Amino acid sequence: MTDRTFPHEPSSPTTGTLSSPRPGPPSPRPLRQRLGLLTAALVAGTALLPPAVASAAPHPSGSDAGDASARVLRGAATIVPGRSGLVEISGYKGAALPAGSSLRLTAPAGARVTGTPLADAAGFQGSVATDGASGTYTYVRDSGAGSWRDSGYPFALAVDARAVPGTRLPGCAVLLTDAGGRRRASGGCTVTVGMPGPTLTEPAGGTFVSGAGRLAGTSYPRARVTVLDATEHTVCAGVADVRGAWSCRPDTPLPRGANRLHASAALNGVSAVGEDVDFTVTAGTA
Repeated sequence: MTDRTFPHEPSSPTTGTLSSPRPGPPSPRPLRQRLGLLTAALVAGTALLPPAVASAAPHPSGSDAGDASARVLRGAATIVPGRSGLVEISGYKGAALPAGSSLRLTAPAGARVTGTPLADAAGFQGSVATDGASGTYTYVRDSGAGSWRDSGYPFALAVDARAVPGTRLPGCAVLLTDAGGRRRASGGCTVTVGMPGPTLTEPAGGTFVSGAGRLAGTSYPRARVTVLDATEHTVCAGVADVRGAWSCRPDTPLPRGANRLHASAALNGVSAVGEDVDFTVTAGTA
């Protein structure tokens, strides 16, 4: 324990008696009052800082401190079941990012990334996860500030053959990071399952048929199929069965001579048009 000593006056050389003690220092202010004064001083000091100094503090999220809309990435694509399509990601308008920055797309449920078409072009390298769960572009140019703002960045996605047309695949996510791995922008993409094109197999192209004969073909199961002529006039319509087969008969006989028809299929808000079929209608043809 430290001994305490109290200040005192030396004895008077003439009398040998102690003089009256001096008043001690004032008692300390209460702790809460001192903290309040300190806070006020800090606030006042911050208000007096130049704007450039006051804005030098890092953004709390560690991302680009610009307008939030400049950091939203997006893309959309409609892809037929069992096939591949491209979804282009764009929307970044923040600060330019140098070499080492990267853009990663996480595939939605029911799809997988199959390629990065922009790879090895314009200073970008591409990679795809072994399981197709994601794909990444990395900016590798030694000089320059990097793009990310110029145009869309395409990712190839393959949709499962069992996907139902008209549905939207959930879980697509996009992330743009700088060379240090900090998030600079993020968003997602909308992948809608498209409709496969229907076929018109009866009549076959180049044949001679009766104008009142049956029209038939294939389409996605349960899709509504409409047969149209060259002027987009409806000839007849039907619904594909569970195997995808459909058929219908013209509401009015087809005109004699050359005819051109095509089928259009629709389901859950998406549609597709098949190829044209040319044939000839003749009198008396069974």
